[in-house]
Amino acid sequence: MAYRIQVGQIDRGCPNNSGQTAFISVVSHVLFLLSLTGLIVAFSVPRAYGHDIPQKVTIRAFIKPEDQRLRMLVRVPLEAMRDVRFPLIGPGYLDLSRADKFLDEAAELWIGREVKIYENDKRLTTPELIATKVSLPTDRSFQNYDTALSRTLEQRLPIDTQIYWQQAMLDVLFEYRITSDRSNLSIVPGLETLGMQVITALHFLPVEGSERFYQYSGNPGRIVLDPRWHQAALQFLKLGFTHVLDGMDHLLFLLCLVLPFQSLYVIIVLITAFTVAHSTTLIAATLGLAPDALWFVPLVETVIAVSIVYMALENILAPSLRRRWITVFGFGLVHGFGFAYALREMLPFGGDHLVTSLLAFNVGVEMGQLLVIIIFVPIIRILFEYIPGKRTGTILVSVLAGHTAWHWFVERSNALIEYDVWSTTMDGVLFGVMILLVLMLIIAMGAGWLLTRPGRPLE
Repeated sequence: MAYRIQVGQIDRGCPNNSGQTAFISVVSHVLFLLSLTGLIVAFSVPRAYGHDIPQKVTIRAFIKPEDQRLRMLVRVPLEAMRDVRFPLIGPGYLDLSRADKFLDEAAELWIGREVKIYENDKRLTTPELIATKVSLPTDRSFQNYDTALSRTLEQRLPIDTQIYWQQAMLDVLFEYRITSDRSNLSIVPGLETLGMQVITALHFLPVEGSERFYQYSGNPGRIVLDPRWHQAALQFLKLGFTHVLDGMDHLLFLLCLVLPFQSLYVIIVLITAFTVAHSTTLIAATLGLAPDALWFVPLVETVIAVSIVYMALENILAPSLRRRWITVFGFGLVHGFGFAYALREMLPFGGDHLVTSLLAFNVGVEMGQLLVIIIFVPIIRILFEYIPGKRTGTILVSVLAGHTAWHWFVERSNALIEYDVWSTTMDGVLFGVMILLVLMLIIAMGAGWLLTRPGRPLE
């Protein structure tokens, strides 16, 4: 008895279609076998893998000039090398037997083409890729240059090493041709696109002098690896100037500081007190005369928020120059610590010119403050023209500033209480800082008494 195939059913009684039925049966079996074979192959052969941008990436790098050759050693997480389909086997192990050409491609694409190195302001040509190597995450060879170089050139992981590709590290050695190892070298890292957050630890080993260490987040722009004194001064002048303009809490403090006063003399007195105070703690903290406890930076940020709230309240209640200069000086000491911690991680960018960099940064801060005051005072005067009464305008602006600073205070104090502040003992450095601040406060009170003694105008 033959069968005829129709849509979704079997019909009896068509003997002439037996050949078609046999053909369809054979085709069905062949398709089934091909599908089964495809699934087996898909799950058994080595695979390649593409991936998304990682959340946090840490990079270690060494740069060393030698005669007419500049070597750059870089270690990056392999997962940061996007758009390269590394060969995988098993549950996600990197196939080291077939990985070499993919490692070279990743190194040239994401490092060699992105990093820009300059010799005497002339950009060097594309570097030569000397070696790439996969390392385990526990490998510590990049603790110093010599070990990192020898491991990258000589030692490779066995081909049968089982390492997940997300955990592997990529070590790369590039070489640039230079005219002299004593040339003025600079670098634009260009590796900030490797992750959502990229932190780089860069070591520069000059022919003469001590090793330079730079640590930065993202792309800091062009870094002069061994700057001259004028290069360091210009760089830190810009840094101090932009730091003031970028700091919203500092700008809000300056606004509350000058808001109730219009007299040039009064503004000069207040700004001088603030400048002397923050310069004192800025210099002291930068030279290491500040606590290293983890809670100290959150404490400083919290007190800076308090300073704005206090100044706003004083503006609302009864602003007075005789009280304000002392308040400004006290809070200026705290703001100086804030400046110092922003400066500390950038100091290596000044090379051997610590004093020059410190002074230039401070000058940049004062220039930024001066620009802010020059902008604020006319705006305040224009604003008060449209608000009935100077006192009303002062209260309205102070309420807005105080409200904003209060939210900062709540956020920062919540972060501060996560630290065990009370279990930390007062070390000698902290004690020395406290003595220094007390002496400066006494000196400032004497100077302030002379400036604000009876007979001097207040506004």
